[in-house]
Amino acid sequence: MTLRRRLVCIVAGLFFCSVGMAQAGSFFKVGEPAPSFTLTSLEGQKVSLDHFKGKVIVLGLFHICKPCLEQGTNLQKVFEATQGKPVAVVGINSSGDSQSDVSDFLKAFPVKVTYPYLLDPEQATDKLYGGGKFIPNVYVIDQQGVIRWQRVGNFFTDGTLAGHEMILEEVEKLLATSMPSAM
Repeated sequence: MTLRRRLVCIVAGLFFCSVGMAQAGSFFKVGEPAPSFTLTSLEGQKVSLDHFKGKVIVLGLFHICKPCLEQGTNLQKVFEATQGKPVAVVGINSSGDSQSDVSDFLKAFPVKVTYPYLLDPEQATDKLYGGGKFIPNVYVIDQQGVIRWQRVGNFFTDGTLAGHEMILEEVEKLLATSMPSAM
């Protein structure tokens, strides 16, 4: 390969990489208010993000896929570890899958999912939170409704997901900032 051809390949690679990062960057909303939504749970209850204001919210957007199964399992661990604390863990099937398909998917989890799991037949949350091809997504939202941490796509360079320990660390930071200071 000639030097010129190599340079063209490098420049083209950098261009496409920067375009992809710019698109993904537009989804990163740390420091911005979390977009509100109202969806229906698997049990048929209407649930709004606004119902959880005043709590730290761990929001997971999922499709029906193996990485989503793994990340949804991590959220169950976060849910169990935060019982009795002002924390809400919420999962959403943001790809518009049917209730029966989502129910079957949840049955495949290695643990029983006991946090609220919502259906999004119109895929509104995929659009609001930038899901779609960047799945699974996890957001940690503070008590005032501001996104403070996120993993869009959740994968690190080694192919692993954001583990429950990492998510819990972010939750604990927010809980600590809301606690009254000792005098």
